[in-house]
Amino acid sequence: MPLDATIARVTDTIVARSSDMRRNYLDRMRRAAEDGPRRAHLSCSNQAHAYAASGPDKETLAGHRAPNLGIVTAYNDMLSAHQPFERFPDLIRAAARNAGGTAQVAGGVPAMCDGVTQGQAGMELSLFSRDVIALAAGVALSHNTFDAAAYLGVCDKIVPGLVIAAATFGHLPTVFIPAGPMTSGLPNDEKAKVRQKFATGEVDREALMRAEMAAYHGPGTCTFYGTANSNQMLMEIMGLHLPGASFVNPGTPLRDALTAAAVERVLGLTQLGNAYTPACSILDERAFVNGMVGLMATGGSTNLVIHLPAMARAAGILLEPEDFDAVSSVTPLMARIYPNGLADVNHFHAAGGMGYLIGELLEAGLLHGDVTTVAGPGLARYTEEPKLFEDALDWVPGPRDSLNDRILRPHAEPFQPTGGLAQLRGNLGEGVIKTSAVKDEHRVIEAPARVFDSPDAVLAAFKAGELTGDCVIVLRFQGPQANGMPELHGLTPALSVLLDRGHRIALVTDGRMSGASGKVPAAIHLSPEAAAGGPLARLRDGDLIRLDAQAGTLDTTADLAARDPAAPDLSANRHGTGRELFQLFRDRVGEARHGAASLV
Repeated sequence: MPLDATIARVTDTIVARSSDMRRNYLDRMRRAAEDGPRRAHLSCSNQAHAYAASGPDKETLAGHRAPNLGIVTAYNDMLSAHQPFERFPDLIRAAARNAGGTAQVAGGVPAMCDGVTQGQAGMELSLFSRDVIALAAGVALSHNTFDAAAYLGVCDKIVPGLVIAAATFGHLPTVFIPAGPMTSGLPNDEKAKVRQKFATGEVDREALMRAEMAAYHGPGTCTFYGTANSNQMLMEIMGLHLPGASFVNPGTPLRDALTAAAVERVLGLTQLGNAYTPACSILDERAFVNGMVGLMATGGSTNLVIHLPAMARAAGILLEPEDFDAVSSVTPLMARIYPNGLADVNHFHAAGGMGYLIGELLEAGLLHGDVTTVAGPGLARYTEEPKLFEDALDWVPGPRDSLNDRILRPHAEPFQPTGGLAQLRGNLGEGVIKTSAVKDEHRVIEAPARVFDSPDAVLAAFKAGELTGDCVIVLRFQGPQANGMPELHGLTPALSVLLDRGHRIALVTDGRMSGASGKVPAAIHLSPEAAAGGPLARLRDGDLIRLDAQAGTLDTTADLAARDPAAPDLSANRHGTGRELFQLFRDRVGEARHGAASLV
C-alpha cells in the first residue's frame, strides 16, 4: 500500500523544518563514531579502573576483541514496573557471554512513580525527572567504555529521558528492554467506580484501599493504557524494542528469552561486526511519525504529546502540535484499552497486540515501512510475534484477524475514523484534548468559567457542594514554569461524578492530566501558561468559555486584553520535597508545545 498522502506530507514538512538541526546532529554522530570502539582509546589506567570488578569478563574486556554492552537501568523495587529489572543485569551478562561479548551496568537513573506522588508535592518534580534521567544516563555512558547500550525503563518520564540520552549518544547501537505488564487484577473500570464512590462518601477509605491493592497487585507495569504502556507501544513501533516484546508478562520464560535475544541482537550491531547500526539511524523523522501514528491509533497518553517533541529535539528533529493534529486526522482509532474501553493491556496483547496493529497500519499506508530498526531493515518484521519452541526463541507470523473486535479492530472498521487526540487553538492559547474516551455529546461545551489556582481548591469546592451546574473548571498556574507541570489525574473521580450527575463539565488547564485521563473533556497543556502571562491568567469566574473538540477551538467571549493578569503567590512551590533543587529547571524550561524541556 502506498504511503498515505497526509502522512507523507507531515513527514516531508518535518524533514524540511528540521533540515539544518538534523544535519548538524548527524554530523556530530558521525564524528563521534569515526574513532571506532571507545575502549581502544583509553589509557591502561583508565581501563584498569573500568575492569577491576568485572571478574570473569576482565580478560575479555582488556582484549578489545569483543563488544561491551553498557546497561543503563531504572531499577528500583518501589515501582512495580521496574522491580523486575532487579534480575536483568545477571540475565544480560550471561546472554552477553553466550554471544561472545560482555556487559556492565554503566549506571542507574531515578524512576519516580506518578501513582505514588499523585496529588502530592512530589508530583511537581515528575516532569523534570525526565531531564534528570537523561542527565544521569549521560553520566553513565560518559566513561566511553561501551560499544552499545541497553536501556531498562518503562514508566512515564523514564523512557522519554532514556530516549533523549540514547539520541545524545546516537553513535552507539541501542536497544530498549522492557519488563512487561503485571498480570490482570481487579478490572480498571471497577477500580474507577470505587474511586468515584469514595469521592462522594459512599464507601470508606478501607474499601478504597482494598480496591487499589487488588488492581495494583504485583510486579510489572500497571495494566491500564496510561503513559507507561504508551511508552512501550512507542518503543516497539519506533523499532527500539524487538518485535512483540512490549507486553509479555514479567518472570516468564518468554520474557527472559526476549531479554537474552535483545542482548545478542544489539551486540551484533556494533562497529566490531559487519552490521553497524547506531541509534541515530533508527531515530529519524519517519520513526517519530510512526510513533505519532501509533499514539493516535491506540488512544495513547496525552503525556506523549509533550515527550515526543523533547525526544525528537535530542535527535535534531523539530515536531510541532500541528503535526500531531494532522496525523490524528487520518489515523483511525483501532484499540479500546482502559480508560478508552474496558480491556487492559493484557487483553489487548491477547487480541492480537502490536503485531496485528502494525500489520493493519502498514496495510493502510499509515506507517513508514522502510525504516531502520534494532531487528533489521523494515517494519514488516514487527508484524511477527515471538514464540518459544522447546526453549528456542523464534518469530512467527502474527494474527491477521483481531481475536476480539471489542478491543482491537481493523483499520477499515475502527472505533472512530480519527485518532484519539486533537489540537485546540483560540484566544485562550494552544493545547490538546484527548477525545478517545470522551462521548460525542461531551465534545462541545459552552459554559461559565470557575477559576482555580490549585487542584486542592477544586476538590474543596466539589466537597463543599459548590459545583452544582454546568461549568468549565479553569485550573491555572499548573504549567512548567509555575510548579513543574504536575499531573492532575487526582481530579478525575470528582469531575466524573459531576459529569454523571448530568452537568456539562470540562477542564481547562496549563497543567497535565495523564495517560489515565478519561471521559471528562479536558483541554490541557495550554500555552502560553498562566505563569508566563498567558490568557488563563486573565480569566475570571463567570467568563463564558467554549470548548469545541470537533472544530479544534478554545475561546472566551471575555475581553481579556482589558485586564491585568492574576499574580498569585507561588512561593510555596519552591521549597519542600526537593523542589528547591529544581529551580534551575523551572527557570529555563520551554513551552509545553515544544516538550516542556530544559535540556533540548
